[in-house]
Amino acid sequence: MSSIEHRRLGRGGPRVPVLGFGAWPIGGGLGAVDRGTAIATVRAAIDSGITLIDTAEGYRTSEALIGEALKGGYRERCFVATKASFDFTPRGLRAALENSLRALNVDFVDLYQLHNFDPGVPVEQSLAELQKLKDEGKIRLIGVSNFLPDHLERALKVCAVSSNQVRYSMFFREIEQATVDFCERHGIGILVHSPLAKGLLTGRYTPESRFPADDERAGFPDFTGPRFARHLARAGRLSQVARDKGISLVQLAIAWTLRLPAVSCTLVGAKNAHQLSEHVGAAAVRLTAPELERIEAILRE
Repeated sequence: MSSIEHRRLGRGGPRVPVLGFGAWPIGGGLGAVDRGTAIATVRAAIDSGITLIDTAEGYRTSEALIGEALKGGYRERCFVATKASFDFTPRGLRAALENSLRALNVDFVDLYQLHNFDPGVPVEQSLAELQKLKDEGKIRLIGVSNFLPDHLERALKVCAVSSNQVRYSMFFREIEQATVDFCERHGIGILVHSPLAKGLLTGRYTPESRFPADDERAGFPDFTGPRFARHLARAGRLSQVARDKGISLVQLAIAWTLRLPAVSCTLVGAKNAHQLSEHVGAAAVRLTAPELERIEAILRE
């Protein structure tokens, strides 16, 4: 097993690896993945030290695949996080968690998160129900996802919130405006999702690349036309920074998110075990001040 740095998940929380396995891709969100390959990929992640596994009710077949992967002693070796994705009413949350526990084939989850802030359901009601589920032993920690500071303010009046899972990458930096500071001040660990900007920061695509209908990116403006071309041009310039350091663009992008102390863990998806070794290598990368300045200059172009 590789030795990966661990950080606290929020103030006083458990130590988790700085790299986590984001399970949206194995559920088919970025195109079909063979069942056997998906299960093998989850196990390879745990074997390599990526022992935080993050999934969601809304990640298609992901939870059931992880449930299969966690058999044979793998459950005891990892930190399992999932999310309620659809109905945030108290009754809906209880039903969602029970369904997730069955799919994952576990008695409890280490972290249970609200997938987003739903203005149609008072967050106070949602969090109060999660606290009840925690008191019943079905949840160890409560987290949220895609919450802004004003959402977090309301949540913290109800219960302790261990984490906020948010989109963050070199191309999408909205959380730097206020969310990072709020989480740091209140001891909320940040779980980064989409650090590779759903593939824009992998170096694997050209402006002519097209995505199949079962790939969510087929309908995203960032993955077509002039905007897609601009992203890839910047990625090309960032690739040179990576080459000069002797690492890949993927590793550069992951390491860049981990430069922030507020980030407890960066979640990276993988469709096969081969991709995992590249991710593991990123955990040991440290970017110097001149390198960060060079990156910043490219991102501001």
